[in-house]
Amino acid sequence: MSHPPGMERQHGRRSLTAKQAGLTLAIALLLSILAGTIELALDARAMHQEIIRDTSYRLELVHGTAAEAAFQLNPELATQVADGLFSGGQVASVTISDDFGRAMATRQREYEPVSGWVAHALFGDILQYQQTLYYLAGPDHSPQPVGELELTLALDRLISDFTDRSLLIFTLGVAKALAIAALLALVFHGFVTRPLLRVHAAIAGTDPRQPGRWPKPDMGRHGNDELGHLVESVDQLMLAFQEGLDQRDQLHQISTMDGLTGIANRRHFDAFIAREWQRARRNGYALSVVFIDIDHFKEFNDHYGHVAGDDTLRAVAEALTRAVNRASDLVARYGGEEFVCVLPDTDLQGALRVADQIRKEIRALGIPHAYSTQSGRLTASLGVASSVPAHDNASVDELMAQADGQLYRAKRQGRDQVAAQT
Repeated sequence: MSHPPGMERQHGRRSLTAKQAGLTLAIALLLSILAGTIELALDARAMHQEIIRDTSYRLELVHGTAAEAAFQLNPELATQVADGLFSGGQVASVTISDDFGRAMATRQREYEPVSGWVAHALFGDILQYQQTLYYLAGPDHSPQPVGELELTLALDRLISDFTDRSLLIFTLGVAKALAIAALLALVFHGFVTRPLLRVHAAIAGTDPRQPGRWPKPDMGRHGNDELGHLVESVDQLMLAFQEGLDQRDQLHQISTMDGLTGIANRRHFDAFIAREWQRARRNGYALSVVFIDIDHFKEFNDHYGHVAGDDTLRAVAEALTRAVNRASDLVARYGGEEFVCVLPDTDLQGALRVADQIRKEIRALGIPHAYSTQSGRLTASLGVASSVPAHDNASVDELMAQADGQLYRAKRQGRDQVAAQT
């Protein structure tokens, strides 16, 4: 059966088109494989650096908490740190030990050993991490080693992740080669990928403590399209994160600060003195406490009113902060008209000098007090106690009880004076 000449030519054109399409696809496939191989080599190098950077960053983030756990010999806190590191997925084992070499927290998962020179050539040199933990005991102390943090990465997880990434690279390379031409790929890269990388770089460069100040990129011609909307959505998300962090900090400040006087409250004091007691025990120095009670404050409130009473409490708090001005010390409102000062690394004689300065500062306020027993001015009675936890067979509660007892002795002896244990 004969066919019209035109139809024969059409079949020929279709066959040539199919051959051209097949040849184009074959060349594109070869180019995609070649490009994928090069990209795989670059990605292996990049992943190597990412693992080092991410692991170092995580170790840096937990260093302070791990050092505090080792310093305080706190296995619960150490376990939390180990669990946080272990949750990364690529970690095979984590060990936090104190400065005596005793393990405080250990986490380890079972994993399949990996053989083959390729795996060890790629990641064998970045599996082990050992970090000495340093703790700063105070502004006048230099950082001291308090323990070790050891971390081992799981080679089988790294190889699995690398394999997944490699497969993804080849798959995307082939898909792009089959979908678009080289020119379209360049245009797509310039019009979409590059702006996305700018957004990613801006997000990656954001300080996690200040997400609201992230370097929001100017999208230019993309301001009104999906990329511009993406940047605006990320910006709103960052601002929401910042608001949450600000609210958290505000709540923390409210929970540890006395609302009337602006100094530390009882809750903050309880946590502070417990922590300083353990630190004094570990470092072998003295810890002193000064209790302060405003003399005849009930009569002051009844006579001058509660507004004047509140003003007086604020003035006394300011006088205390002037007298107790070391960064390591704490001034707190204990309750009502009672205040308390904690003086780390201060013996009894030093605490007596501070207490006498406090007494003078309160008298120097010159606040009239019609019911005062001391020349019609506001005064205070103070009780002082000191202990060396490493040597004394005592507790922090006993130290506070001694200071409180001395305070009442000062009141019995006539007020406006300092009493201390002998």
